[in-house]
Amino acid sequence: MAPDDLDAWLDDPQRRPIIVGILNATPDSFSDGGLYLSPDAARDRVRQMIDDGADWIDVGGESTRPGSESVDADEQIRRVMPAVEAGVTAGVVVSIDTTSAAVGRPAMSAGASVVNDVAAGRDDPDMPAAMAEAKAVVLMHRLGDSKTMQDDPRYDDVVAEVEAFLLERAVAIGVEPRRVLLDPGIGFGKTVRHNLQLLAATRRLADLGHPLLVGASRKRFLGTITNQPDADKRQFSTAATVAWSVANGASAIRVHDVREMREVRDVVDAIQRPAAFG
Repeated sequence: MAPDDLDAWLDDPQRRPIIVGILNATPDSFSDGGLYLSPDAARDRVRQMIDDGADWIDVGGESTRPGSESVDADEQIRRVMPAVEAGVTAGVVVSIDTTSAAVGRPAMSAGASVVNDVAAGRDDPDMPAAMAEAKAVVLMHRLGDSKTMQDDPRYDDVVAEVEAFLLERAVAIGVEPRRVLLDPGIGFGKTVRHNLQLLAATRRLADLGHPLLVGASRKRFLGTITNQPDADKRQFSTAATVAWSVANGASAIRVHDVREMREVRDVVDAIQRPAAFG
């Protein structure tokens, strides 16, 4: 999807779910840490994901896996810029995955269209103003911070609490509502049961009045369910979450395995729109 097409997609109540390809320019991300840290590897990966059918590329320079340490803005910028520039040059939507306005603004100056903030604008007081400069923003629910979020997470009602948080943040950041995507934060301060409850509530979350982004790709709870410790071998379990999410109204799916998950999206979407096939 070209950046100029983003407005029309946001305004379309029958919008086709899009595939967001993950590019972690980090040494320590849970699944692909270190693979795309060099500029050439990052550029090649961006081009490959676009060839595989990614509608937009989500680029991050700081791991948000459980227990991860923070990375200063200058280092994040150094890491992400080759991938951001490669995506922009290729003409697709690029989002910058950061909690820092000092990272978001340079990425937008380089052509990134979207700010994807796992802290929903809470970590940096300058972030809401930076978000106002983006074509769209993604607000995610996270319990605590990345370093502590998996230390015995508890909720009275995880769906209701995540829903209330996302709606509150969508108002608090002051960005035009039509430009705000919501992400329930699968794996971010949640147990396996919490993640499953949120996925079961996909339709409810998709009906909150904002496009819903779901990112369950390769995550640890899938390995727990399937007894698969290797993150890069969780394609089939990821595919199940993609099919479920698309069938239940998600507007965007954030994935590592773009080609495979694009096919899952395409088939589920075709089942929902059979008239398009004569």
